[in-house]
Amino acid sequence: MAVYTDVTDEALAAFLAGYDLGTAVAFRGIAEGVENSNFQLRTTAGDFILTLYEKRVDPAELPWFLGLMEHLASRSITCPQPVRGRDGEALRQLAGRPACITTFLPGVWPRRVRPEHCAPVGHALAGLHRAGADYAPARPNGLGLASWAPLLARSGGRADEIQAGLHAELAAALDRIAGGWPAELPRGHIHADLFPDNVFFLDGRLSGLIDFYFAATDLLAYDLAVCLNAWCFEPDYSFNITRARAMLAAYDRVRPLLPAERAALPVLCQGAALRFLLTRLYDWLHTPPGALVTRKDPVEYLRRLRFHLSARDEHAYGI
Repeated sequence: MAVYTDVTDEALAAFLAGYDLGTAVAFRGIAEGVENSNFQLRTTAGDFILTLYEKRVDPAELPWFLGLMEHLASRSITCPQPVRGRDGEALRQLAGRPACITTFLPGVWPRRVRPEHCAPVGHALAGLHRAGADYAPARPNGLGLASWAPLLARSGGRADEIQAGLHAELAAALDRIAGGWPAELPRGHIHADLFPDNVFFLDGRLSGLIDFYFAATDLLAYDLAVCLNAWCFEPDYSFNITRARAMLAAYDRVRPLLPAERAALPVLCQGAALRFLLTRLYDWLHTPPGALVTRKDPVEYLRRLRFHLSARDEHAYGI
């Protein structure tokens, strides 16, 4: 989450007039994240999240995201739900951007990840994959394997502004990953961004999943690789195999992994680390001045990538 586009009090009041949500009581931007403009909104009817969709989201794809959230909720996955206006539409325009109000989920994301967080995340991710199986529309992953070479090219030689030799190291890693990428694993709808700040806990229990705007149709085990990257490294970038083992075991109890998926974990984790490194690198170099956004250090994912490149097999992940 972030704020790139300002919303005036007058524009917000006019926008809310299309809903049965009363009037605004409190409204503030949320600086965490890097993609869309997000605001915490309290009206006389309760608490909500208002999202303005920025450039990386194709407006034509927004009905797919909103439909997926509604579908998952109908199958007992706790996630935000689009709020429809008086005209029955959830997707509208505000400040020159596509915009949507969604329900507010109670809970707090874990600032310090502990092993006891990881099993619930694995369980929830597998549940999401099973629940999405009968959501018929598909959406190609716009930040999947085919996007990584163009992303690296867009940062170009400027990657070396972050760290000397970075561009060459990433190019070599990309060649290795692309050459070993598994094509014939089970596919389905994935969250693709299930970082700790997108998972809420309340009273020690997982209370909901948020931010589905990277969701796509891709390899299910790749989604698990994203989570291993996001949840299973210590602040010093050492890999915590206890967390990984808990996550994988909980996932496997709900949706058993195929032997081929287990064997592919190293290259899938390499790809997930590279994907987030490349988008962080691009955003680090291109975030507009004055944006209310917390930039994320791409080098954090270089350390993860190097670990995965050194992993011989799935046993490196606690299997």
